[in-house]
Amino acid sequence: MQISPAMAKQHTGFGSDHTAGRAGLFPTKPAAAAAASWPEVDAVATAAECVDQRRFRRRISNRESTRRFRARKQRHLDELRDSAALLERGNRDLAARAEDARDGLALALLANAALRAEAAALSRRLAAARRALVLLGRVYAGADAVASVDGDCCLGSTDIEIEKMLASLIA
Repeated sequence: MQISPAMAKQHTGFGSDHTAGRAGLFPTKPAAAAAASWPEVDAVATAAECVDQRRFRRRISNRESTRRFRARKQRHLDELRDSAALLERGNRDLAARAEDARDGLALALLANAALRAEAAALSRRLAAARRALVLLGRVYAGADAVASVDGDCCLGSTDIEIEKMLASLIA
């Protein structure tokens, strides 16, 4: 006896669940009693149901995997943001230290220039003092050995020059 698809749908429980998209070829779960008369259809229905379960589990697994991936990605982005903030703070600190070092360098250069000028002035005064000491040594040595005619000594230096040298020593 031949069963039409309409009759099979009406009598054997072919229904409108997810297998209905397969043109009504496989019986659904509620039709298990009627499917006992069709063992090959029952095996195909069980296989299709198994495939659907695997797809469903795979879909759930993919969703969970995607959720974990997004969570890892978010943690990684948070770590990168924290690292960037830390590096920016470090950069600001280093920039401030560099500015302080530049300011200190400018002060040191100014102090160095002042000290060099003072050293040059002291060097000039020391040279003048040495010349005056040499001149005074000659004057005292010449005063003992040579008599002066008009109060001037024979060295060619005048009293005014000697007084100027002594004044510069005192200053």
